[in-house]
Amino acid sequence: MINGLGQRLQEQRILRNLSQKQVASSIGVSASVISNYESGERTPSVEILISLAHLYHCSADYLLGIDKSNTVKLLDVSMLNDKQYQLLQSFLLSLQE
Repeated sequence: MINGLGQRLQEQRILRNLSQKQVASSIGVSASVISNYESGERTPSVEILISLAHLYHCSADYLLGIDKSNTVKLLDVSMLNDKQYQLLQSFLLSLQE
């Protein structure tokens, strides 16, 4: 098991007021599998790790202990039409230059 992974998984789940059963249902595994991940008895596959990172709105690097910062900033763009989305994307790319 990856050092601290289980603890970070549990912290993220509790932070979001989710039960192990809710997390399990969201990613398509059993609650006992989530329990095993959190206790360090099992290590999630890459696919499951990505699903957990999406569910917890954090990076896989954070869950793995590579990145100590849990500050993934997300922007909901679901209300934008295609043209607005493209304009926003162009604007954000211009900021990187």
